[in-house]
Amino acid sequence: MMVIIAIATTKLTFAQSKTDVAFNQLLTAYYDVKNALAADKKDVAKEKVKVLSAKVDAIPHKDLPATQHTTWMEQAKLIKAKATELAAGKDIKTQRKSFEGISYAMIKTVRNIKFNNATIYVQHCPMAKASWLNEKENIENPYYGSMMFDCGDVTETIKSK
Repeated sequence: MMVIIAIATTKLTFAQSKTDVAFNQLLTAYYDVKNALAADKKDVAKEKVKVLSAKVDAIPHKDLPATQHTTWMEQAKLIKAKATELAAGKDIKTQRKSFEGISYAMIKTVRNIKFNNATIYVQHCPMAKASWLNEKENIENPYYGSMMFDCGDVTETIKSK
């Protein structure tokens, strides 16, 4: 009996760590898109969002608990749709609008699944009326880029798990 419990616990821990790694790779891909938009690099954002989309597909979601699985499936669908929009965006303004949808889905995912291995800062730009995730506390505004690079506030800090 003790051996079965140990095996089940080990399997769950391994599955969780594999899932956590995949989610953190997704988060890194998200930051790459955010950083490209903050630097006004629409062509880089277009390429980086393709990586983000692939990372969504790579999440081993079947091992998630039921409520987290439901959350992920809903948010993954939104992220993929907005990533497709962003990749097709002809101008940076359109890309930034698509990124807003990606950001809201990522914020909901991080809050509900709590996979992050580093502190995440939820930041908000009152001019754009939009939020995003940042790996740094310093504001790097993806919605206005160089025009208003440091416009915004940290509205929430999500500590690593």
